[in-house]
Amino acid sequence: MANILMLEPDAVLADVYSQALALDGHVVRRTVTAQDGVFKVDELRPDLILVELQLVAHSGIEFLYELRSYGDWQTIPVIVHSCIPPTEFEDSAQLLRELLHVRTYLYKPQTTLKALLREVRGVVEQGHLEDALHDHEDEDAMLNAVSANLRSQTI
Repeated sequence: MANILMLEPDAVLADVYSQALALDGHVVRRTVTAQDGVFKVDELRPDLILVELQLVAHSGIEFLYELRSYGDWQTIPVIVHSCIPPTEFEDSAQLLRELLHVRTYLYKPQTTLKALLREVRGVVEQGHLEDALHDHEDEDAMLNAVSANLRSQTI
């Protein structure tokens, strides 16, 4: 289960996606604007953000730039799920991937609900794997520190 923040201006689509994600075991919070999205990230600390690029007032790209400007939010995975064809971003694919850390770009007219759920599951599972590896690294560091401390006390 993941806490998902969805930025989706279309209320009907947001309802459909929210219901499907909830049935898949996720908790979904929704917003329609980039500015409210920033406030929601701060309030909710989501495990995953699902964003449409065509938002009210500011674009999803502007939201992503603002999101990534905060150090604490650098690692929140993002899936772009947009009605803008990916061909519009061919020149910016590297920017989306490397600077804005977009994990996946899904084009709505070509993405089934089943495919959206599969992508969300994949990103969530990858995040849990990364957390487990990070926790394991922390455990190793802690054990090494304890071992070093014990050695220094016995000398």
